[in-house]
Amino acid sequence: MNRKTLVLPALAGLLAPVLAACGTTDGAGEGGDPIVVGIASRIEATKEAPAPLDPAQAYDVDAWNMLRGTLQTLMRLPRTGTAPVPEAAESCGFRDTQNEQYRCTLRTGLKFSNGDALTAQDVKYSIDRMRAVNYRNGPVSLLSAVDRVETPSDTEVVFHLKKPDATFPQKLATPAAAILSREVYPKNSLHKGFELVGSGPYTLKTETSGDHITKAVFTKNPDYKGGITVKNSRVEMRFFDDSDAMEKALRKGDIDLMYRGLSPDQIKRLQNAREQHIALQEMPGQEIRYLAFNTKDPSVSDKAVRKAIAQVVNRSQLVRDVYGYTGDPLYSLVPTGLTGHINSFFTKYGNPNVAAARKTLQQANITTPVKLTLAYTTNHYGASTAKEFRTLQSQLNNTKLFDISLKGIDNWQQYRTETTGGKYAAFGMGWFADIPDADNYIAPFIGKGNFLNSPYRNTKIESQLIPTTRQQTDRNSAAAGFKQAQDIIADDIPLVPIWQGRTYVAARDDVTGLEWVLNSSSSLQIWELSRGVAD
Repeated sequence: MNRKTLVLPALAGLLAPVLAACGTTDGAGEGGDPIVVGIASRIEATKEAPAPLDPAQAYDVDAWNMLRGTLQTLMRLPRTGTAPVPEAAESCGFRDTQNEQYRCTLRTGLKFSNGDALTAQDVKYSIDRMRAVNYRNGPVSLLSAVDRVETPSDTEVVFHLKKPDATFPQKLATPAAAILSREVYPKNSLHKGFELVGSGPYTLKTETSGDHITKAVFTKNPDYKGGITVKNSRVEMRFFDDSDAMEKALRKGDIDLMYRGLSPDQIKRLQNAREQHIALQEMPGQEIRYLAFNTKDPSVSDKAVRKAIAQVVNRSQLVRDVYGYTGDPLYSLVPTGLTGHINSFFTKYGNPNVAAARKTLQQANITTPVKLTLAYTTNHYGASTAKEFRTLQSQLNNTKLFDISLKGIDNWQQYRTETTGGKYAAFGMGWFADIPDADNYIAPFIGKGNFLNSPYRNTKIESQLIPTTRQQTDRNSAAAGFKQAQDIIADDIPLVPIWQGRTYVAARDDVTGLEWVLNSSSSLQIWELSRGVAD
C-alpha cells in the first residue's frame, strides 16, 4: 500500500494499551457524577423497524453498545484478544471433536432486573425466539448454525449445531445471543419501545423525543453476577445530530467522551486540545466501508461494469482527500490485521487504470458512459460520507466511462430497508465486526439470508470454504480458505472494498480506562470507564 500505513498488531493483543489515559483514578467513578458518552447517531423506532433495542432487530453498532451494557450473553470478549470468556456462563466448551455440540453451565443466582430468576430455559427461549422472529435486517444469521437447544437442567444448556462452527463461542458473545426474560419478550414478535429488561452490569432508563432516544442512563446493577468488573456507578449516553455538535459538548464539558464518526478536521483539532483538558487516543480499527451491488439490477448485472468500477476507484486519493489519512485503502473485505487477510483486489486490478477499464467495457460491448446512481446514507457513518461519495462520483465521471448521479438518504432504517429490498443498483455500506474473525467479513455477505439480501451466490464459498474454515479451531489453519474466498470475491465483484478505518476516542483528561474502552471488535465497554484526577 503506497501511503502512510497503519500497522496493526497481532490480534492476540489487538487493543493492548496504546496510550495510557491521563490522570489517576481516585474512585470518583463510584457514586460521583456520571460519565457522559456522546453518540453522533440516532436510535429510533420506525414503521419498518419498530423495536430498535430488541436483539432480534438490533444490528448496528450503537444499538449493540447499549445492549452489551444491559443484557447478558453466555460468553463475552475480554479486555484484549479474540478468545471469548464466560459471562453469564460459569463455563462453556465444545464436547466433541467436530465442533458440533457446545455445552454451557450457568452461574448460580442470575436474575433479571425485574427480579425474575434467569435459568437455562431463558437461554433456550432467547435463541429459539431469535430464529422464530427471523427479522430480515437483524442478526439472526449469526445463529444459523444452531439446529436445536436442550436444557438438561436449570443451569445447563446444550447447543446442537447443524454443521461444525469453531466461531460459535464468539457468536454467543454478541447481542444476537443476548439472554431475555420469557415473561417480557414475546415469542414470535418484536418487543417494541425503548425499555430493556436484562441481567447485565447495568439497568437502563431512556429519555425520548418522539420516536428516538435522546439520552440513555446506565445505572450499576446491584444484582449483577458475571465476569465484568464495573468501575463506575452510572454512565449516560447522549445522542447528537452530528459530530460537530458532539465536539462542542465535549469542549464545554457537557460530555466526557466521544468516539466514532469524527471527521478528519475534528481529529486534527482534538489532537491539539490539551489546553482544554481533552485527550485524543488512536486505536487500531476493523471498521470497513465498501460499495455493494445488486447483481440482478440491469445497470450492474454485467460483471464488466462492476469490474470497470473496480479498475478506476482510487482509494488512496479518497483516504487522503476525504479522510486525511485517518483510514487506509482496503483491497479485500477482510481488513488488515485479521488472520487470513490478503490484498485480493490490488493483486487482480492494481492501481487505478482508466485504459484497462475502457477495454473491459469495450470487450463486453457496453455503451459508455454507463449511467448509474450511487446511494448512500448521509449521517449513519459520519459527516464525511457525503464528501466520500462526491469524490467517488468525480473519480468515475472523470474517466468519461460513467455518468454517475448520487442519492443520499437521511433515515438509516429507511436506507437499510430500501437497500435490502433491492431498490438501488449500487450503494455504500459499512461493516463493524460482530466477531473479530475473518469469517465475519465473508460469511455474512454470501449466500441465502445474507446481510445485504444480495442475489449474489458462490457455491464454492458457501458449500466448501466456509464450512471447512469453521471446522478449524486453530484459526491460523483457516487462513488458506479465507484467502481463496477473498480471491473469488475479487473475481466476481459483488462489492468493492474501499477503505478501513482507524478508531479515535476523545475524552476529558480526568476520564480513565480509555485503554480498555474498546474490545477486539471495537465495541464500547462502558464499564471500564472511571473518573480520575486530571493532569
